[in-house]
Amino acid sequence: MNTSLPILPTISTSFIVLSAILVAIGWYLIKQRNIKAHMRVMFGAAIAAIIFFIIYASRTIFIGNTAFGGPDEIKIYYTVFLVFHITLATVGAVLGIISLITGYKKNYQKHRKLGPITSIVWFFTAITGVAVYLLLYVFYHGGETTSVIKAILGF
Repeated sequence: MNTSLPILPTISTSFIVLSAILVAIGWYLIKQRNIKAHMRVMFGAAIAAIIFFIIYASRTIFIGNTAFGGPDEIKIYYTVFLVFHITLATVGAVLGIISLITGYKKNYQKHRKLGPITSIVWFFTAITGVAVYLLLYVFYHGGETTSVIKAILGF
């Protein structure tokens, strides 16, 4: 187990976890019909997700991404899992933007249908994001830090 954790990935992962926690609180608040508190908390969840993305994108642009440093025999499973996580994150971000827009435009019919789906996708995004973080930095020592293409595809 790695005892020295990299600061930027640790901070960015913390923000995605915070975002998911705020989404869960927001879901609870809307079930209680507390619309104003729901809106504030969901806005906070969006801000936390944006902060995650800014840190992640900045690190990717200026430093690069870390390749999987675990055993070769599980690298393919990690890669498939990573692609699944990236797909979930992308879908979750798009759904999140649409959910925010429909909520703020008071298109409640669409918002009520889309919100729970968005929340579930976001929860899975956060869970798989934490798993990627653990696999890269906690359970195994991270591999080479390099461009996104090299980190994902391994060349």
